Amino acid sequence: MDEREAYVAFNLTDRVGSVTLAGLVESAGSVVAAWEAYPQKVSRSGDDIDWKREFALAKRYGIEIVTPADPCYPPCLLEQPSHPLALYVKGDASILSSPSVAIVGTRRATAYGLDQSFKIARGLAENGWTIVSGLALGVDAEAHRGALAAEGKTVGVIGSGLDEFYPEENRSLARDIVANGGAVVSEFPFGRYPDTQTFPQRNHTVAALAKGVVAIEAPFKSGTLITTSCAADMGRVVMAVPGRVDSRSSAGCLALIRDGARLVRSAADVEEELSPLVPAEKRKPSKAKVKASPASPAPAPKYSVEEAMIMREVDAEGVHMDILVRRTGLPVEKVNALCMALRLKGRVRFFPGNRVALPRAP
Repeated sequence: MDEREAYVAFNLTDRVGSVTLAGLVESAGSVVAAWEAYPQKVSRSGDDIDWKREFALAKRYGIEIVTPADPCYPPCLLEQPSHPLALYVKGDASILSSPSVAIVGTRRATAYGLDQSFKIARGLAENGWTIVSGLALGVDAEAHRGALAAEGKTVGVIGSGLDEFYPEENRSLARDIVANGGAVVSEFPFGRYPDTQTFPQRNHTVAALAKGVVAIEAPFKSGTLITTSCAADMGRVVMAVPGRVDSRSSAGCLALIRDGARLVRSAADVEEELSPLVPAEKRKPSKAKVKASPASPAPAPKYSVEEAMIMREVDAEGVHMDILVRRTGLPVEKVNALCMALRLKGRVRFFPGNRVALPRAP
């Protein structure tokens, strides 16, 4: 057994973290010696520890296991007394050490929250920042998509084993992240299902990987506030995007701003807060920004009379289909067909709850 294998073996116990292990190593002299002396060599399920099987599964799935014994283990994690004993990485492990910003928020985001997450992530990724988030529905997913739209890098940190991917709805997004040079990461062994213990641990790792954390829409008592609390404890820059004062989704962000978080409204604001930590010359602009050129003014779109009736009623927040039927006076079937045609043309987008909204602003 070598050091890497010993770290993975301890990670399988689910009883020993980095703080406990540090004490064992101090007594035994090395990680390997600590494992040999450790009496409770059983997994979370009560089975004997089989670290060889873990490496075999990693090879089968094309996953790299990175431990503190590896040179590519992120230094920003090692700085924390409590850090993962193993990282299971699908994709480019080196990206975990790049200049990063975490963007986090509620799963039940409004159209405003989704748009802000996408735009801020896209702007940061264009300027060389890696976007870190939790690959959850809502704000997290839009942050990853914003980075991908900029042809930048993004890291998804999940709260389950990589073979028990959660949430299932974002599995294709995870594939896109890896395919575009990013990484999907877990600190949990194969077979670990998500639970109330794994998500707070995941949130701690998200905060630790980043220079700063941006909260976009978060109610009270949310995972987002756990992440920002971890970030504050680590000395990371905590930022929040303001929202409506009467919105439950923005209550947590407004509380963060009240308590001292930096108010940010754009990628430029975030960069202003973080540029002293990572100057621009240490970051590489994304390919999308490098090849971008001034665009010619787009010709005004042409609509039929009925399409124009729909477009007059649609806004950025989204209008329910029933309201469109009432306001236009058109039959339900006709409104549905018109909205679908406009969606295919890129003139509107659909939101949950049978709502139709204008597309994102460039």
